Amino acid sequence: MPSLTVENYLKAILQLELKTGVTTISTGRLAVALDVSPGTVTSMLKTLAESGHATYRPYEGVTLNEAGKQLALKIVRRHRLIELFLVQTLDLTWDQVHEEAENMEHAVSDFLVDRIDDFLGRPEADPHGDPIPARDGALRGEGQQTAPLVENVAGSQVRFARVLNQDSDFLRRLSDSGLEVGSVATILEVDSEAGAVTLQLPTRETTLEHSVAEHLLVETMPQSFTADAPSDEIDR
Repeated sequence: MPSLTVENYLKAILQLELKTGVTTISTGRLAVALDVSPGTVTSMLKTLAESGHATYRPYEGVTLNEAGKQLALKIVRRHRLIELFLVQTLDLTWDQVHEEAENMEHAVSDFLVDRIDDFLGRPEADPHGDPIPARDGALRGEGQQTAPLVENVAGSQVRFARVLNQDSDFLRRLSDSGLEVGSVATILEVDSEAGAVTLQLPTRETTLEHSVAEHLLVETMPQSFTADAPSDEIDR
Protein backbone atom coordinates (compact mmCIF):
# COMPACT_ATOMS: atom_id res chain seq x y z
CA MET A 1 0.00 0.00 0.00
CA PRO A 2 1.30 3.51 -0.80
CA SER A 3 2.50 5.45 2.24
CA LEU A 4 0.83 8.60 3.53
CA THR A 5 3.76 10.63 2.19
CA VAL A 6 3.45 9.11 -1.29
CA GLU A 7 -0.27 9.87 -1.34
CA ASN A 8 0.32 13.46 -0.25
CA TYR A 9 2.91 14.02 -2.98
CA LEU A 10 0.70 12.53 -5.69
CA LYS A 11 -2.23 14.65 -4.56
CA ALA A 12 -0.13 17.81 -4.52
CA ILE A 13 1.22 17.14 -8.02
CA LEU A 14 -2.28 16.57 -9.38
CA GLN A 15 -3.65 19.70 -7.71
CA LEU A 16 -0.87 21.82 -9.21
CA GLU A 17 -1.51 20.25 -12.60
CA LEU A 18 -5.22 21.08 -12.39
CA LYS A 19 -4.51 24.60 -11.14
CA THR A 20 -1.87 25.52 -13.71
CA GLY A 21 -2.92 23.40 -16.69
CA VAL A 22 0.70 22.19 -16.94
CA THR A 23 1.38 18.46 -16.76
CA THR A 24 5.04 18.75 -15.73
CA ILE A 25 5.41 20.27 -12.28
CA SER A 26 8.75 21.77 -11.26
CA THR A 27 10.55 20.67 -8.11
CA GLY A 28 10.53 24.23 -6.78
CA ARG A 29 6.79 24.71 -7.25
CA LEU A 30 6.09 21.40 -5.53
CA ALA A 31 8.43 22.28 -2.65
CA VAL A 32 6.53 25.52 -2.06
CA ALA A 33 3.17 23.74 -2.18
CA LEU A 34 4.26 21.13 0.35
CA ASP A 35 6.38 23.53 2.44
CA VAL A 36 9.47 21.29 2.30
CA SER A 37 12.98 21.73 0.91
CA PRO A 38 13.71 21.12 -2.81
CA GLY A 39 16.16 18.40 -1.77
CA THR A 40 13.42 16.54 0.08
CA VAL A 41 11.15 16.81 -2.97
CA THR A 42 13.85 15.50 -5.29
CA SER A 43 14.36 12.41 -3.14
CA MET A 44 10.63 11.63 -3.08
CA LEU A 45 10.23 12.21 -6.82
CA LYS A 46 12.90 9.59 -7.44
CA THR A 47 10.90 7.23 -5.22
CA LEU A 48 7.71 7.96 -7.17
CA ALA A 49 9.54 7.28 -10.44
CA GLU A 50 10.90 3.97 -9.13
CA SER A 51 7.43 2.88 -8.02
CA GLY A 52 5.92 3.67 -11.44
CA HIS A 53 3.69 6.49 -10.23
CA ALA A 54 5.50 9.29 -12.05
CA THR A 55 8.20 10.26 -14.51
CA TYR A 56 10.90 12.49 -13.05
CA ARG A 57 13.37 14.47 -15.15
CA PRO A 58 16.06 16.48 -13.32
CA TYR A 59 15.89 20.24 -14.02
CA GLU A 60 12.47 19.75 -15.69
CA GLY A 61 10.13 18.33 -13.09
CA VAL A 62 7.68 15.51 -12.53
CA THR A 63 4.77 14.16 -14.57
CA LEU A 64 2.23 11.73 -13.18
CA ASN A 65 1.92 8.37 -14.92
CA GLU A 66 -1.52 6.82 -15.31
CA ALA A 67 -1.17 4.81 -12.08
CA GLY A 68 -0.07 7.91 -10.18
CA LYS A 69 -2.86 10.05 -11.58
CA GLN A 70 -5.55 7.51 -10.71
CA LEU A 71 -4.28 7.21 -7.16
CA ALA A 72 -4.07 10.99 -6.84
CA LEU A 73 -7.65 11.35 -8.07
CA LYS A 74 -8.75 8.78 -5.51
CA ILE A 75 -7.14 10.80 -2.68
CA VAL A 76 -8.62 14.07 -3.95
CA ARG A 77 -12.04 12.38 -4.16
CA ARG A 78 -11.75 11.21 -0.55
CA HIS A 79 -10.63 14.64 0.67
CA ARG A 80 -13.34 16.66 -1.03
CA LEU A 81 -16.18 14.27 -0.17
CA ILE A 82 -15.08 14.22 3.47
CA GLU A 83 -15.03 18.03 3.54
CA LEU A 84 -18.56 18.22 2.15
CA PHE A 85 -19.79 15.48 4.49
CA LEU A 86 -18.43 17.34 7.52
CA VAL A 87 -20.11 20.58 6.43
CA GLN A 88 -23.48 19.05 5.57
CA THR A 89 -23.85 16.53 8.39
CA LEU A 90 -21.81 17.92 11.30
CA ASP A 91 -22.29 21.64 10.56
CA LEU A 92 -18.57 22.38 10.45
CA THR A 93 -17.72 25.61 8.64
CA TRP A 94 -15.78 25.68 5.40
CA ASP A 95 -12.70 27.03 7.19
CA GLN A 96 -12.67 24.09 9.64
CA VAL A 97 -12.87 21.07 7.33
CA HIS A 98 -9.56 21.07 5.45
CA GLU A 99 -7.35 19.88 8.30
CA GLU A 100 -9.92 17.31 9.39
CA ALA A 101 -10.13 15.94 5.86
CA GLU A 102 -6.33 15.84 5.64
CA ASN A 103 -6.28 13.57 8.68
CA MET A 104 -9.13 11.33 7.51
CA GLU A 105 -8.43 10.93 3.79
CA HIS A 106 -5.71 8.33 4.32
CA ALA A 107 -7.74 6.21 6.73
CA VAL A 108 -11.17 5.79 5.15
CA SER A 109 -11.87 2.88 2.80
CA ASP A 110 -13.05 3.20 -0.79
CA PHE A 111 -16.26 1.47 0.30
CA LEU A 112 -16.99 4.16 2.89
CA VAL A 113 -16.12 6.96 0.46
CA ASP A 114 -18.53 5.52 -2.11
CA ARG A 115 -21.25 5.36 0.54
CA ILE A 116 -20.60 8.99 1.49
CA ASP A 117 -20.81 9.92 -2.20
CA ASP A 118 -24.17 8.15 -2.56
CA PHE A 119 -25.46 9.64 0.70
CA LEU A 120 -24.63 13.18 -0.47
CA GLY A 121 -26.27 12.61 -3.86
CA ARG A 122 -23.06 12.39 -5.89
CA PRO A 123 -22.26 16.11 -5.58
CA GLU A 124 -20.26 18.03 -8.16
CA ALA A 125 -18.20 20.19 -5.81
CA ASP A 126 -16.88 20.44 -2.26
CA PRO A 127 -17.62 23.37 0.11
CA HIS A 128 -14.94 25.50 -1.61
CA GLY A 129 -16.28 24.82 -5.11
CA ASP A 130 -13.52 22.38 -6.09
CA PRO A 131 -14.82 19.67 -8.45
CA ILE A 132 -15.19 16.21 -6.91
CA PRO A 133 -13.83 13.26 -8.92
CA ALA A 134 -16.39 10.55 -9.65
CA ARG A 135 -15.68 6.90 -8.94
CA ASP A 136 -14.10 6.53 -12.39
CA GLY A 137 -11.87 9.58 -11.89
CA ALA A 138 -13.85 12.00 -14.06
CA LEU A 139 -14.08 15.49 -12.52
CA ARG A 140 -17.71 16.45 -12.02
CA GLY A 141 -18.56 20.04 -12.82
CA GLU A 142 -15.14 20.72 -14.36
CA GLY A 143 -16.77 22.15 -17.50
CA GLN A 144 -18.33 25.06 -15.63
CA GLN A 145 -17.42 28.37 -17.26
CA THR A 146 -15.83 30.57 -14.60
CA ALA A 147 -13.41 33.49 -14.42
CA PRO A 148 -11.69 35.45 -11.63
CA LEU A 149 -13.98 38.04 -10.07
CA VAL A 150 -11.52 40.83 -10.94
CA GLU A 151 -11.96 40.10 -14.67
CA ASN A 152 -15.67 40.97 -14.61
CA VAL A 153 -17.08 44.44 -15.19
CA ALA A 154 -19.42 46.67 -13.22
CA GLY A 155 -23.06 45.77 -13.75
CA SER A 156 -22.40 42.05 -14.13
CA GLN A 157 -24.38 39.59 -12.06
CA VAL A 158 -22.23 36.73 -10.84
CA ARG A 159 -22.47 33.59 -8.77
CA PHE A 160 -19.49 32.56 -6.64
CA ALA A 161 -18.37 29.18 -7.88
CA ARG A 162 -14.96 28.46 -6.36
CA VAL A 163 -12.41 29.75 -3.85
CA LEU A 164 -8.79 29.18 -4.83
CA ASN A 165 -7.25 30.33 -1.55
CA GLN A 166 -8.45 27.95 1.17
CA ASP A 167 -6.43 29.30 4.07
CA SER A 168 -8.63 29.32 7.17
CA ASP A 169 -8.15 33.04 7.85
CA PHE A 170 -8.95 33.89 4.23
CA LEU A 171 -12.16 31.82 4.33
CA ARG A 172 -13.26 33.41 7.59
CA ARG A 173 -12.68 36.81 6.03
CA LEU A 174 -14.97 35.88 3.15
CA SER A 175 -17.61 34.66 5.57
CA ASP A 176 -17.42 37.99 7.43
CA SER A 177 -18.02 39.69 4.07
CA GLY A 178 -21.16 37.62 3.54
CA LEU A 179 -19.70 35.44 0.78
CA GLU A 180 -19.81 31.70 0.27
CA VAL A 181 -19.92 29.33 -2.69
CA GLY A 182 -23.31 29.80 -4.33
CA SER A 183 -23.69 33.45 -3.26
CA VAL A 184 -25.10 35.69 -5.98
CA ALA A 185 -24.08 39.34 -6.32
CA THR A 186 -24.12 42.32 -8.64
CA ILE A 187 -20.78 44.02 -9.27
CA LEU A 188 -21.29 47.69 -8.46
CA GLU A 189 -17.76 48.93 -9.13
CA VAL A 190 -14.35 47.69 -10.17
CA ASP A 191 -11.85 50.33 -9.04
CA SER A 192 -8.44 49.46 -10.48
CA GLU A 193 -6.74 52.47 -8.93
CA ALA A 194 -7.99 51.69 -5.44
CA GLY A 195 -7.55 47.97 -6.02
CA ALA A 196 -11.08 47.12 -4.91
CA VAL A 197 -14.29 45.47 -6.12
CA THR A 198 -17.63 46.53 -4.64
CA LEU A 199 -20.49 44.02 -4.65
CA GLN A 200 -24.19 44.15 -3.88
CA LEU A 201 -25.34 40.97 -2.16
CA PRO A 202 -29.04 40.30 -1.48
CA THR A 203 -28.76 41.65 2.08
CA ARG A 204 -25.68 43.88 2.10
CA GLU A 205 -23.02 45.73 0.16
CA THR A 206 -19.41 44.64 0.53
CA THR A 207 -16.04 45.71 -0.85
CA LEU A 208 -13.16 43.31 -1.51
CA GLU A 209 -9.53 44.11 -2.16
CA HIS A 210 -8.14 42.85 -5.48
CA SER A 211 -5.82 40.58 -3.52
CA VAL A 212 -8.95 38.83 -2.26
CA ALA A 213 -11.09 39.04 -5.40
CA GLU A 214 -8.40 37.45 -7.59
CA HIS A 215 -8.79 34.20 -5.63
CA LEU A 216 -12.54 34.00 -6.32
CA LEU A 217 -13.88 32.31 -9.44
CA VAL A 218 -17.35 33.35 -10.51
CA GLU A 219 -19.93 32.34 -13.08
CA THR A 220 -21.58 35.19 -15.00
CA MET A 221 -25.36 35.04 -14.69
CA PRO A 222 -27.87 35.93 -17.43
CA GLN A 223 -28.97 39.56 -17.25
CA SER A 224 -32.55 38.45 -16.57
CA PHE A 225 -31.43 36.61 -13.43
CA THR A 226 -32.33 38.17 -10.07
CA ALA A 227 -30.81 37.47 -6.69
CA ASP A 228 -34.33 37.00 -5.32
CA ALA A 229 -34.80 33.77 -7.30
CA PRO A 230 -35.89 30.71 -5.29
CA SER A 231 -33.02 29.02 -3.49
CA ASP A 232 -33.32 25.83 -5.54
CA GLU A 233 -32.49 27.88 -8.62
CA ILE A 234 -29.20 29.15 -7.25
CA ASP A 235 -27.86 25.96 -5.73
CA ARG A 236 -25.05 24.55 -7.74
